[in-house]
Amino acid sequence: MMRFQIYVLGATLALLTACTSRQNISNIQAYQNIVIDSNINDDATFKEVIAPYKNELEKQMNIKISHTSVELNKTGDNSNLGNLLTDYTYDGALAWAKANNILNIDGAVINIGGIRTIIPAGDITIKQIFEVMPFENEVVIVKLKGSDLQGLFDYYLKEKTNNPVSHITIITEGNNLKTGLISGQKIEKDKTYYIATSDYLAMGGDRMYFFGKGEMIGTGIKLRELFIEKFKENKEVKVPADLRLDLK
Repeated sequence: MMRFQIYVLGATLALLTACTSRQNISNIQAYQNIVIDSNINDDATFKEVIAPYKNELEKQMNIKISHTSVELNKTGDNSNLGNLLTDYTYDGALAWAKANNILNIDGAVINIGGIRTIIPAGDITIKQIFEVMPFENEVVIVKLKGSDLQGLFDYYLKEKTNNPVSHITIITEGNNLKTGLISGQKIEKDKTYYIATSDYLAMGGDRMYFFGKGEMIGTGIKLRELFIEKFKENKEVKVPADLRLDLK
C-alpha cells in the first residue's frame, strides 16, 4: 500500500509540473554602478527646495549658548571637558531623581570615547555640542548594592581608562587601589547606591559589565539635549578643578 501511495504522489507531481507553463526571461539589462563624488553636478531644483530648510538649520546650529576662556578637551585622567560633561550628567540625573522619588544620586560615569572632539576657547554653539556628542545616548540611573559597586573600582584598576567620573575619586598605583570613594566616602557593602551613566555603559559598553548586577532606571533624557541645556544655563563655563582620577 505504501509503495502505491508514493507512486500516485509522484505521478501527480509530474502531471502538475507538466501542466505548468514555463516562465521565460524576456529581457536582461546590464546596469552600471554610479559613483557619487564631486564630479556629479548639483540638482538645481533640489537645491532650491532644500535651501530654506538648510538656512534655518544652519541658523539654529550657530546660536551661541555659552563661552569658555580655555580649550575644553579630553586629555588626561582629569580632562576638563570630560569632568564638565560628567558633572552635567550628574546634575541632570539628580534633578530627575528628585522629581521621581529617588532621594540622591551618588555619582556619575560617562565614557571618554563618546566625547568626539574638543571645544576651542571662545563662544560655544549648538553645532559644537552636536560635534562633541553626535550619538543618541540617554541618561540611565543604575541602582547597585555597595558590594556590587566595588566592580567600578575594580574596572578602573584593571583598565586604567580615563572614563570621566563625577562625585567619585579613584587613585590607583600599579595593581593597587589606593583610593576609592563615592562622594568622599568609602563604599558600604550593604548600602544602596544610584549611579548616573549612559545607556551605552549601563548595558556593558567599554566592558563595564559590573553595571549588569544593578537595576537600570531609564530617565528618557538625551545626553546631548542635557548638555545643551546646561551650557545655556552657564553662560561662562567654570572648569572643574578637583582630583577625580589618578590612574598609574
